[in-house]
Amino acid sequence: MRSDHPCPPDSFGEKRGSARFHPVSRNDWSDASLSEWNDWRWQLKNRVSSLEDLEKRMTLTPSEREGVQVSVRKLSLGITPHFFSLIDKNDPHCPIRRQVIPTADESVVDPAEMTDPVGEDSNSPVPGLVHRYPDRVLLLITDRCAAYCRYCTRSRLVSGASGYDFHPKLELALAYLREHREVRDVLLSGGDPLLLSDEKLDSILASLRAIPHLEFLRIGSRIPIFLPQRITPDLCAALRKHHPLWMSVHANHPREITAEAREGLARLADAGIPLGNQSVLLAGVNDRVEVMKELAHKLLLCRVRPYYLYQCDLIQGSRHLRAPVGKGLEIIEGLRGFTTGYGVPQFVVDAPGGGGKTPINPDYVIYKDDERIVFRNYQGKVFEYPETVSSDQKRPLSPFPDYEIGVKD
Repeated sequence: MRSDHPCPPDSFGEKRGSARFHPVSRNDWSDASLSEWNDWRWQLKNRVSSLEDLEKRMTLTPSEREGVQVSVRKLSLGITPHFFSLIDKNDPHCPIRRQVIPTADESVVDPAEMTDPVGEDSNSPVPGLVHRYPDRVLLLITDRCAAYCRYCTRSRLVSGASGYDFHPKLELALAYLREHREVRDVLLSGGDPLLLSDEKLDSILASLRAIPHLEFLRIGSRIPIFLPQRITPDLCAALRKHHPLWMSVHANHPREITAEAREGLARLADAGIPLGNQSVLLAGVNDRVEVMKELAHKLLLCRVRPYYLYQCDLIQGSRHLRAPVGKGLEIIEGLRGFTTGYGVPQFVVDAPGGGGKTPINPDYVIYKDDERIVFRNYQGKVFEYPETVSSDQKRPLSPFPDYEIGVKD
């Protein structure tokens, strides 16, 4: 991957919007060769992971300095050089900076916040496996990530800083899956599965594919955004052996979709892997319609469908990053009808305590009875649609006096 020159235009050139995708700067690692920079193992080895290293590269606010000192007991600091290069060092409110640099606010715990906000531990019949929904499971296969998001739902177990005793038992999980024939869908997550070696990941996927009733395999990963250098041809060759295989990536802000990320996503798409994006709604990061619209447009250009917009989970110390639920509804309403339908994610709240993902939508239905439904469109215009009834039940619709159909309320 080239990181010092613009992404070379593909056969569609500017028609594919390539001018929106910028390579990251290597200025903070000017002593690294291009081959080193493009080596994902070098990127991991040179992560920014200490207060000393961070302060060599930027001036922290007092709150950030305190947050880094506390992070060693909560959720480790870890930022790949690639992602660090996106930070605006002169802006303490930078949307990239807010996601990965701890602040003192992480020490403030709201009474509503939880260590395990979506109830994974209580739905874990085998260490590392969560079986909450009838036909699908979550398989956690590592506790390490390329970088650590400060709003992480699994901050109790990733990075090892909190002392959580996480020891996934892959063989026990496979035995459980062989016995439970109702399971047809397995999501690999962690930590980040793409941090495993090609051989290890290939082996795990092959073991799952050997279970006849498993139809659908998925991987959840932030690697294409944090560490696009990891998306090598060899990795893609290993993944494409296990179709149907889908992948959910995680980008929150359009700045994260760099030229390098675009190249990595293209490799995955060319390997036949359908791609969806899961964003977390974060205050000061993506809680504006125009930001989410630009992110959606860049994702679609990369053949990634915006899939979920998550309300930030009630993880301890996340209050400063949580935007109101109403802000998520405002964003969905500002996207639907105003951009490509494929670009509108589903806004969901993962119900606290283990209730599962619950769609939350703007209210378009104004009135409904046995005869008709009255609803508004994205412009606020009101329309009526009759319910289907048998011929002997047909009768004139009674007046609906409160709205004039076809005009704004």
